Amino acid sequence: MTDLNIQWYPGHMTKTRRMMEQDLKLVDAVCEIIDARIPISSRNPDVDELCKNKPRMVILNRIDMADPAMTKTWAAWFKAQGMAVIQTDCKSRKGISDFVPALRRLLAEKLRRYAEKGQTGRPLKVMIVGIPNVGKSTFINQVSGRKGAKAENRPGVTRGKQWVTMDQGILMLDTPGILWPKFDDPEVGARLAYTGAVKDDILDVETLAMKLMEMLWRRYPQAVTDRYKIQAEPDAAGFTLLEQAGRKRGFLLSGAEIDTERMARVLLEEYRSCKLGRFTLEQPEDLA
Repeated sequence: MTDLNIQWYPGHMTKTRRMMEQDLKLVDAVCEIIDARIPISSRNPDVDELCKNKPRMVILNRIDMADPAMTKTWAAWFKAQGMAVIQTDCKSRKGISDFVPALRRLLAEKLRRYAEKGQTGRPLKVMIVGIPNVGKSTFINQVSGRKGAKAENRPGVTRGKQWVTMDQGILMLDTPGILWPKFDDPEVGARLAYTGAVKDDILDVETLAMKLMEMLWRRYPQAVTDRYKIQAEPDAAGFTLLEQAGRKRGFLLSGAEIDTERMARVLLEEYRSCKLGRFTLEQPEDLA
């Protein structure tokens, strides 16, 4: 899959890394927003290294699109790493109210020290980080109750640093989205593309859909069968599955050739809109 081996690290992301290093001195904790569907691929490996001396929170976002059982598994895994964890669906506001209590528990010792010094009104400062298009700006807008951060369903919209004030004595530092500095593993690039974190025009749509179909067939075969009415061997190749689905949908070109490109676009759209179901494409065992 060398054709999915992409390099995408715009200059503003290098600048953001340097900015983060400086701004970490200003905050009490770091809150990282990740996509519950791809908890490994939607994390930037730089964040663990940069933020290792700070209390950490992970927000598993888009839980409405992920496998509920796997979301619980991932929440337990991150907690075992010593991080606070909440689960959210920012669009419906599910889980949003858990943020402040979880942050106060995470920083209970600091709050106690403030109280001892008579600084009970001193705000907690938290840095919000995440890769582009993971829902970071929407989260900030929801927890702050205002349109402080620009939110668009398009990679890389947030640019400059901005502080957002919450009523409960919390200051949030929004940072521009940081993507991986390098896609060492082509699977990471593919999974980011499945969910729309990387623009479709960077990658070949048919190749991408073949890989996605193969992964879904391995992990959620019943959902694929129910949606596309196909039958195949457990180890069937992605192109074979895509062809079968295209034939069932009647996507034919002249000479009875199957329009696999059209089927590829349909598969990606139906995966992203959850018409296929709620899937998590990564498990903690994948880190082994």
